[in-house]
Amino acid sequence: MRYVTKATAMPTGRKPDGDHAMSNAERQARYRARRSTAPTAAPIAVRSHRSADRRSRPQRWRTAVAELCVLQAEYAAWLTALPETLQNSPTAQALEIIVDLDLAALADTDLPRGYGRD
Repeated sequence: MRYVTKATAMPTGRKPDGDHAMSNAERQARYRARRSTAPTAAPIAVRSHRSADRRSRPQRWRTAVAELCVLQAEYAAWLTALPETLQNSPTAQALEIIVDLDLAALADTDLPRGYGRD
């Protein structure tokens, strides 16, 4: 009766390239040389998450209306600074439409508080 290990011997490891096995330093040098000639992998993309806007809807509304009022004032200054030759241009017409908007009605609106708190 034979032993089980003798019937199916495990395969031997990799044969040395030269007449002797490489030392750890030689093996490491060969690995580094192989890595330096290999194509570089694509850089890892770093994803940054935008923080959630935790303001309430009325707060966001007031901020948006305030920004619109600031922009309207800037457009009004632009309209007054236009030269006489551009007073009838499409740019001047667009600026007049923006300046004529009634944003005070938006700013004075009482917003619903919701959930029975009206």
